[in-house]
Amino acid sequence: MFELADPLFLLLLPLPFLVARLLRPHPVTSGALHVPEAIGDRLVAGARGRAGGAALRWRQGLLWSIWLLLLLALTGPRELAPVSALKVSGRDLAIVLDLSGSMVRDDFHLNGEQVTRQQAVTRVGADFARRRGGDRVALIIFGSEAYYAAPFTFDVEAVARRIEEAAIGISGRATNISDGLGLALKRMGDSEAASRVVILLSDGVNNAGATNPRGVAELAAAMGVRVHTIALGPKDLTTAEAGERGVVDAATLRAISQISGGESFRVRTTDDLVAVAEALDRLEATDGDGLSAEVFHEFWPWPAGLAALLGLAFLWRDTA
Repeated sequence: MFELADPLFLLLLPLPFLVARLLRPHPVTSGALHVPEAIGDRLVAGARGRAGGAALRWRQGLLWSIWLLLLLALTGPRELAPVSALKVSGRDLAIVLDLSGSMVRDDFHLNGEQVTRQQAVTRVGADFARRRGGDRVALIIFGSEAYYAAPFTFDVEAVARRIEEAAIGISGRATNISDGLGLALKRMGDSEAASRVVILLSDGVNNAGATNPRGVAELAAAMGVRVHTIALGPKDLTTAEAGERGVVDAATLRAISQISGGESFRVRTTDDLVAVAEALDRLEATDGDGLSAEVFHEFWPWPAGLAALLGLAFLWRDTA
């Protein structure tokens, strides 16, 4: 709907007319200037030409047009434009990613090419984040230490870019599952969301930090936070040989999800990882009510710009 933000400015429309009526011009006295007769005749002829009826009407019309356009710009013409409401789920979702040294292992395949675990996770994880429109999403990355890579935000594209930019080793090369999950819970402590969810992905065994992951899972259950876990890697502790490196503690991750009321997933291939992302989409659907917003399209720059152009035309014509 079209409207004027400040229509009272239209009351100024007769102002130039009132000023011309109420304020009489003062007589101007000046000294005489002696010029050659030929130049004097040309000056007199030019003055008569400018004072002609048609020229005077043109000047007055141009000035009134400028005045009207300026008033129109001051009134703030605008239109209330319909916008698509943002669907909100009422959910806070924290993605907790393991970027320890073992993520450098190249035992995954993506689009027919052999890739590292980190490349597979960042590609699929970024796509997953982009599909979370309506959730407030945060990103926690952990290795030896855990840090907050992205705060809770509806800007899922920003979170997806942070996942894509994440580098192995920035948080240390050990695997501190407890601190990664604990930091996510700490950030959710003041959350008023109706639903709070953690997606925890790890490809190793908790070998750093002083807290037992199962104890942190119990804290999550007490807070009402569901933790879905993803155990990443071809082998786990139950199938690997003694002392083998790069294996995942799937049993601990499964216990974390069971204690907190979440789901546990086992990922051995990139196809498994994609299937898990789709399953999480179904578990934590993003449908919800939209946030309404009023967005105005402002039109004042158009009359203001036209008034400026007419002003330049007036000055050019008046000095020509």
